[in-house]
Amino acid sequence: MRATPILPALVLAASLTAAAAGAHADDNTETWNAHVQSTYVWQSKPSFNAPYSGVNSLSPDREKAYSFSGTAFLGWRPWSGGELYFDPEVVQGVPLSRLTGLGGLTNGEQQKTSGANPTFYRARLFLRQTWNLGGEQERVESAANTLAGMQDRRRVVLTAGNMSVLDVFDINGQTHDPRTQFLNWALTAHGAWDFAADARGYTWGAALEYFNDDWAFRYGRFLQPAESNGLALDTKIFTHFGEQVEIAHTHKLGGLPGTVKLLAFRNRANMANFNDAVANASTNGGVPDLASVRRDQNKHGFGASIEQAVSRDAGIFLRGSWNDGQTETYAFAEIERSIALGGTLKGAGWNRPKDTVGVALVGNGLSAAHQRFLAAGGNGQFIGDGRINYRSEVIGEAYYSLNLLANSWLTFDVQRIARPAYNADRGPVTVGSVRLHAEF
Repeated sequence: MRATPILPALVLAASLTAAAAGAHADDNTETWNAHVQSTYVWQSKPSFNAPYSGVNSLSPDREKAYSFSGTAFLGWRPWSGGELYFDPEVVQGVPLSRLTGLGGLTNGEQQKTSGANPTFYRARLFLRQTWNLGGEQERVESAANTLAGMQDRRRVVLTAGNMSVLDVFDINGQTHDPRTQFLNWALTAHGAWDFAADARGYTWGAALEYFNDDWAFRYGRFLQPAESNGLALDTKIFTHFGEQVEIAHTHKLGGLPGTVKLLAFRNRANMANFNDAVANASTNGGVPDLASVRRDQNKHGFGASIEQAVSRDAGIFLRGSWNDGQTETYAFAEIERSIALGGTLKGAGWNRPKDTVGVALVGNGLSAAHQRFLAAGGNGQFIGDGRINYRSEVIGEAYYSLNLLANSWLTFDVQRIARPAYNADRGPVTVGSVRLHAEF
């Protein structure tokens, strides 16, 4: 019997935290804080046209799905410049079509280990050390995994421990957090960035950042899963790893803020090569099998993003990413070329300043090697229709986030997906979502 979503945890979280404010050493510096978030996402899709389906196809039948997450964010400042964070988390969920059948999956809150029973685990345990180097100071407000205080605009920051790579890299104010912004996986990060993470989205490693006024430079190396898209991590960080560098520059156009970021990554892992799998099947018969041809090899790629405010309440963004597309998806989504553009608008114009409207369009693609693998009947982690009439996958997403109370939002979201899993013979399909999010 399938368990019911644990929505009462929303109320429990609120009563336990009572909006913990933290203790302050003075008016500017927070020595500890505690925050909680709770997010429930319900999704539904109608039946859609699909003349055939394979092992990893999106089901053409009507489906419903849900996900729930609850996280406590506990922070402590053990010494000047040091911050220690611990995030226990609980998740529960049942995905659409066993979490298969799409390049850009529809719920960024849905994990690869989702199940109908609640699962409790440690999401993060990391240390952040800041060395201030002088220059103008700026205020840091209290938030999840952030202690209030002052920091120099010229500084060095080391973050090390158990965390998400997305806590440091590819941060975007409009399209980064599926708990409050766009839901689709291809909008939470660069679609073609196969960033290191276990099946829950977390890993161990370290990132070093250097901030110099309007510039930021970042480098990080993190553990890869021991197996493709698995939960256990490979601890041989000098042998198998995901590493990335990012350069960011903030600016103002017409007095309005904007950011430009460039990212490059390299992964080293025991991965299968698409051409090897096709050649092996050609020699030995059958369909291409990734598991039979895995060996140590590299994957590399790039990403660029622009985020720009166009008024006090509106902003636009543009993201593009690419990877070499020779090896299987190891930790993120089956996307090797992606471009996303969109914008958000706050509701101040209709006297709802905490409401947000968002609209985005995404185009995803695969490499020629990956296309040949699928055409020969191969299956990846998330896609594989048994045959394929290849075209790019196109996703449109729009949402309205309605502020209910001071710290809770109800969001209505719709995604329209053309050529799901890059197959022109199937779809289009529409996925509707309702999200309830609270934070304290």
